[in-house]
Amino acid sequence: MWRIVGLLVVIVFLLSGCGLAKNLSGKKGSQIEVQTPQQGISQPEKPQLTETQETRKVILYFSDPSGQKLVAEERVIPKVEGIARATIEELIKGPAPGSKLLPTIPKGTVLKDINIRPDGLARVDFSKELITNHSGGSLGESLTVYSIVNTLTQFPTVKQVQILVEGKVVDTIAGHVDVSSAMTRNEAIIKK
Repeated sequence: MWRIVGLLVVIVFLLSGCGLAKNLSGKKGSQIEVQTPQQGISQPEKPQLTETQETRKVILYFSDPSGQKLVAEERVIPKVEGIARATIEELIKGPAPGSKLLPTIPKGTVLKDINIRPDGLARVDFSKELITNHSGGSLGESLTVYSIVNTLTQFPTVKQVQILVEGKVVDTIAGHVDVSSAMTRNEAIIKK
């Protein structure tokens, strides 16, 4: 009798195993169907790509070929939330390829931080290369300082600019222009 009970258990197990296999294969099919809609969920990235494809015109100020005045260069950059940061990063890259204009930010300089306060003060923090790699001279220093200030004050939320180096207020970049306090736009240094 135990043999019959054992045989019945084995038969039930095998029959339920066949049904289980059938159910598993059905579940696998439905799992695949469930994954397909989840892949469709990643589609919201497409609008973000569209947003990054939107552009904005900004003005960057570089040195004229003689190193005497600043000249405005219009550049189209991706429209982003931190437009002031993106604009300064473009200024650091230098003039457009093939341009006769000269860069005003020393090579190796990195934008560490930028913060625009509600009162219109933009605090811009650069790496030490702004000072250590600067070529010097009072005019060269003025071009560097006001390329930053004039580039940022094109935005209506920026009224004054405070330049920091490695997170600290500095007296000067190359020994001639006082940058220890906030500065306003200088139209006189722009070539008309």
